[in-house]
Amino acid sequence: MPPHDPVFPGESAPARSARMLRVDHAGEVAAKRIYEGQLAVLKPQPKSQSATELIEEMADREDAHLAAFERMVTARQVRPTLLSPLWDMAAFGLGAASALLGPRAAMACTAAVEEAICEHYQQQLDELGTDDPELSAVIAEFRADEMAHRQTALANGAEEVPAYRPFSEIIKA
Repeated sequence: MPPHDPVFPGESAPARSARMLRVDHAGEVAAKRIYEGQLAVLKPQPKSQSATELIEEMADREDAHLAAFERMVTARQVRPTLLSPLWDMAAFGLGAASALLGPRAAMACTAAVEEAICEHYQQQLDELGTDDPELSAVIAEFRADEMAHRQTALANGAEEVPAYRPFSEIIKA
C-alpha cells in the first residue's frame, strides 16, 4: 500500500523514514526533558508525591522510547537534528514552568503534549503505509504508550486546571 499524502512529493521511502526517525528522536529527547523539568520542581514538594510517582513512571517509558530511537538512528546512520540543544532547553523549561503552576498543570501539560504526539504518530503511520514495517511497528507501539500517558494525565486532574483548553492549545502550538 503506498503512503498517503507524502509531505515531500518525490521523496524516497528511505529518506522519508530517515526524516521521520530524526523528528521522532528529537521528540523523545524533548519528552524526556519535559518530565525532567517537571520532576525538578515537583519532587522536592511532599504534597506532590502522587504526581511525582506518576511522572516518574511515564518518564521511564519515554526513556525506553528514546533508547529505541537512538538504536535505530545509529543502525540506520541517521543524523540527529541539529536543533537538539534548543529542544533540550525549551522542553525542560516547559516542564518546569508547568510544574511551577502545580501538579495538575504538569498533568495538563502532559495531556496536551501527548495528544499532539499521538496525532503526529498517526500522521506518520498514515504516510508510511507499508514502506517501513520496522519503523511503523515502533511508532504504533509508542503511540499506544503516549495515549496511555494522556489518559493518566486526564485521570489525574489535567482538565481541572483553570482555563485548561487555552492552556492546552498554547502548549500544543
